[in-house]
Amino acid sequence: MRRRSFLSLAATTGVLAPELSKAAASTAPHEVYPGVWKFTLGAPERITPVSSRHYPPAVEGLRKLPAVQAVPVTPAGAGSQRGYLVRLPLAPGEIVYGLGLQLQSFIQRGLKKKLRVNADPRIDSGDSHAPAPFYVTTKGYGVLIDTARYMTIYCGSARRTGEAPSTAGSANPAGPTAENLPAAYRDRGMGEPGEVLIEIPVATGVDVYVFGGPAMRAAVQRYNLFSGGGALPPRWGLGMWYRCDGRFDQREVLKMGADLRAQRMPCDVLGLEPGWQSHAYSCTFVWSKKFPDPGAMVSQLGASQYKVNLWEHAYTNPASPLYAPLKDHSGDYAVWGGRVPDFLQPEARRLFADFHDKTHIALGVVGYKLDECDNSDFTGSWSFPELSQFPSGADGEQMHSLFGQRYADAIQLPFDRRKVRTYGLIRSAGALAAPYPYALYSDLYDHAEFVKGVAKIGFCGLLWTPEVRDAKTSHELIRRLQSVVLSPLALINAWYIKNPPWMQVDAGKNNVGEMDPEWQKIEAQCRAVMELRMKLVPYLHAAFVRYHREGVPPFRALVLDYPEDSRTWSIDDQYLMGESLLAAPVVGDALEREVYLPAGAWYDFWTGRRYDGQQKITAAAPLDRIPLFVKAGALLPLAQPTLHTADPASYKLTAQLYGAGAATARVFEDDGRSPAALSAVTLSWDGAGAAGSVRRAAVHTPQYEVVAWKAIG
Repeated sequence: MRRRSFLSLAATTGVLAPELSKAAASTAPHEVYPGVWKFTLGAPERITPVSSRHYPPAVEGLRKLPAVQAVPVTPAGAGSQRGYLVRLPLAPGEIVYGLGLQLQSFIQRGLKKKLRVNADPRIDSGDSHAPAPFYVTTKGYGVLIDTARYMTIYCGSARRTGEAPSTAGSANPAGPTAENLPAAYRDRGMGEPGEVLIEIPVATGVDVYVFGGPAMRAAVQRYNLFSGGGALPPRWGLGMWYRCDGRFDQREVLKMGADLRAQRMPCDVLGLEPGWQSHAYSCTFVWSKKFPDPGAMVSQLGASQYKVNLWEHAYTNPASPLYAPLKDHSGDYAVWGGRVPDFLQPEARRLFADFHDKTHIALGVVGYKLDECDNSDFTGSWSFPELSQFPSGADGEQMHSLFGQRYADAIQLPFDRRKVRTYGLIRSAGALAAPYPYALYSDLYDHAEFVKGVAKIGFCGLLWTPEVRDAKTSHELIRRLQSVVLSPLALINAWYIKNPPWMQVDAGKNNVGEMDPEWQKIEAQCRAVMELRMKLVPYLHAAFVRYHREGVPPFRALVLDYPEDSRTWSIDDQYLMGESLLAAPVVGDALEREVYLPAGAWYDFWTGRRYDGQQKITAAAPLDRIPLFVKAGALLPLAQPTLHTADPASYKLTAQLYGAGAATARVFEDDGRSPAALSAVTLSWDGAGAAGSVRRAAVHTPQYEVVAWKAIG
């Protein structure tokens, strides 16, 4: 890294209270939106997630949520010699979730976390690609600490001298027992009264937002709507994605597109990795000579119904046309010899937006993979230091916490101007991330952790892809692919292999053209998995519409919908998709797995077998089948599997009813613009007459057509 200058900061804390208990204070709560209360404690900092936000709260959605009569929890705060401290009570048996993408833990009560942006964390320290200072509890409320500092949070794990453990906790029916929590959780004092203790360095105050429920899921909805409402990807973004080998040139990219179509492998988005640029570390954002006519390439791929997504990061190389204009709008340390844009400044965002619009988006590029916008304490310390200074007044610590989303703001700007929607990938996010149409990813590759990431993201307004790269065996490849098609973004990331992974899972053999003797069989197995994704596109799109309008996470842990069922509290390896599906991906060589079915009746998606809820079952999982269950009473709209979502056949539906009686489902015809023009199409099944009907909300050229109705069970 190249140091340019450093501005020292004078200490501003003065004499602070030595003990929080002697100086704790809380302002009267201000209900800023329905069911959302703001507490201003001390003197908050100027640069925070809320103060730098791009998307305003979705007020209409907030007004439609159930009323909350009183603030559910009250924080207290005071200064200390180390910064600012906040305390909030925890009741016996109250379980805490959230804090962003925490891949190594699910239940947060009883743990200490330092929420710090970092790539590829392998220990449960709080470091994360996407730490978020928001948590939600089984008591039906959520809390946002509006800070860009690396706060430390003790979720009931710290006890002051003289505070004896409660003896009542063990008898509390809501507390941890052998029935409802694994043994690993039962030594965390969850059955006792406790507190959340938060230490914010440097700060002399903080704003705390409390989100009422009254139920747990409603509290998360309220947080997502306060953030601006959930992201709504364009329909093509919900198809299959394939990222090409980063060494490919223009001819090889076109050949890959043609090969996927010839092999009948579904794909909507082709991604280009670093080699498309003239210089990638740091970035020029200029097309390489290997791509002599990028406009023609994008056009040719578009004719085959491919969308093109470009990899980049924000660190700007001296050879980039953006380097000189960014001189007064960058930090005082370099990364890989490139400038670090101060995306808190509108001018820095405008410069980035204008260049990307002219150089890429005008050619037909539809989105980006925003890499390396996290930090690097565990990956070589390549990023800018926390002592960096930026023209906006932010230091490096604050900038790391905000960098991913402010970077996304710059990239969103040209799409917003053109009134079109995008969908992409990002390496870092944080508080108030729900409106951003970007899925997180990681260079880590533990399959079990990746599956659990899908369950965890729903607590904090994040999206995540458990991307497929290579595998040790074809069995593992198929299991990973099954996981990814039941996630927010269905990505095959072949950035370091020349041929698709179904032709050879071993990267070394793949790159020298040594194909698996049974690759065509493996390809057929992978095709069937990818076709499941294409069938689910209408259903997933409708789930994202609800996320956008109502804040309901499209992918979420069971506990969000069933917090009263203590057996859901620790389940992190299965999750809900939309309102009607429960997915339980399989990891490893197993051909069956245990699945917990919550209240109600459930149907096996593959066999139609009915199961009563509130029980564990052993689900068969042959290699061609991922355990997937449908809630009784659901009407599931399944599309014909196609090679891409633009195929008119993708709008031809089979409406499958699970159980007896009447049922309805809604899908949405979407113009792909921003803001979205969505026309609801209601599918109805008359249980008495055993007949289906379709009703449209407006007169327009129809897209969806129900070609078959099918009753299951």
